[in-house]
Amino acid sequence: MEALERSREYVLGLFRIVVGLLFACHGAATLFGVLGGPHGAAPHFAAWPGWWAAVIQLAGGALVLCGLGTRVAAMVCSGSMAYAYFDVHQAHAVLPIENGGEPAAMFCWSFLLIAALGPGRWALAPLARVRRQPAAGGSRAAA
Repeated sequence: MEALERSREYVLGLFRIVVGLLFACHGAATLFGVLGGPHGAAPHFAAWPGWWAAVIQLAGGALVLCGLGTRVAAMVCSGSMAYAYFDVHQAHAVLPIENGGEPAAMFCWSFLLIAALGPGRWALAPLARVRRQPAAGGSRAAA
C-alpha cells in the first residue's frame, strides 16, 4: 500500500493526461471531422448545444491534458458532460447502460475527480507561473 501511496501523484497525472487527450480528440473529431469524424451529424457553427459542447471538449480537454487551469477546466468539462447526460441521454432511459450515456457519465465523473484532486504530476501550470525575483539591493528608489 505504501508503494501505491508514493505513486499517487504520478498515477493522477497519467489519468489527467489520458482523460484530457480522449476528450480533446472527441472535440476535434466533432469540429473538424478527423479521427473518424463526429458521432452523428456534424454541428453547424455556433449551434447550441453540439458545436459549443465540441469546443468545450477540444479546449477543455487540451487544458486538462496540459495541466493548465486544470481544476477550472475539469469542472467545466464535468458540467458539460452532466448536461449532455441529463439533456440528451436520460430522456431515453434512466441508466447509462440503457440510454447510451456511459461515455458522458464516465467523463463527467472523471473530470469531477480531477477537479477535486488536482492535476498530479507533469502539469505545465507551474512552468507558466511568472516568478518575480526581488531587485538587487532591496527596494527601488524613485529617480
